[in-house]
Amino acid sequence: MNDTLAPPAADERYVLNPMYLFRWEPTQEAHVLLYPEGIVKLNQTAGDIIERCDGRRTVADMVGELQQRYPGDDERVAEGVYRFLEVFRAKGWIRRQA
Repeated sequence: MNDTLAPPAADERYVLNPMYLFRWEPTQEAHVLLYPEGIVKLNQTAGDIIERCDGRRTVADMVGELQQRYPGDDERVAEGVYRFLEVFRAKGWIRRQA
């Protein structure tokens, strides 16, 4: 099955595509993804999610941590994490940990 078509599962782990470098960029005052052709400036939420794509945390772990970081509507936070992961995978920024 194509990795970009299957929705993320709670027990899956993700890692950054090695073609990208994730870091804080002081001149942008934001987290960014650097790659050979350019740079992607990330908003705070996107940075928080990509930072957790370390191959150790499951999607459920990420959701739990971000629900604590952004208290309030837990369901909305969970939906946001899943949506961001789908977009990140579709763009090739992350991949499932084998």
